[in-house]
Amino acid sequence: MPSEPAARRYPRPTKEQLAAAADKLLPDVVAPGLDVLFVGINPGLWSAATGWHFARPGNRFWPALHRGGFTPRRLHPSEQDELPRLGLGITNMVARASARADELTAEELVAGAALLAGKVERYRPRWVAVVGVTAYRIGFARPKAGFGPQPEPLGPARLWVLPNPSGLNAHFTPETLGAAFAELRAASAD
Repeated sequence: MPSEPAARRYPRPTKEQLAAAADKLLPDVVAPGLDVLFVGINPGLWSAATGWHFARPGNRFWPALHRGGFTPRRLHPSEQDELPRLGLGITNMVARASARADELTAEELVAGAALLAGKVERYRPRWVAVVGVTAYRIGFARPKAGFGPQPEPLGPARLWVLPNPSGLNAHFTPETLGAAFAELRAASAD
């Protein structure tokens, strides 16, 4: 018998639930010594309402994670707690939820980068992968940074920048996102 569709198992948050999620905080999925700590820009309202990172339908993080070879199958956002067993974790540059990442200030991104550096010192992942080049450029004062490995580390971790997996980022297809994640997977396997 096929499993129940995700839409029935996990109902869509209501408008009221989404509105109540503004400025809500979403706990990190983190553990000491991870292979890769993925860093989102900040939680969207859908994620804050559900309690799951990259939860909005149309966000391509979970498919890219699978296409890139990090997970044995495509995980649903509700399965995020499986990630540490795979050597993976998730945090955000800015903790507070908002409807759009462009609602964040440069000051919030800079402060978030400093907080991220502290988390990296505490949890000591081998790699940190920021998913969003603009947030990385602003937060880390690297205006010309591109995708891929970065020349400077973040504390004890190597640093990588990935494309933003939001469905709004039309510059990257599911295939090209998967390929970008696969490049990090290959580098992190060394």
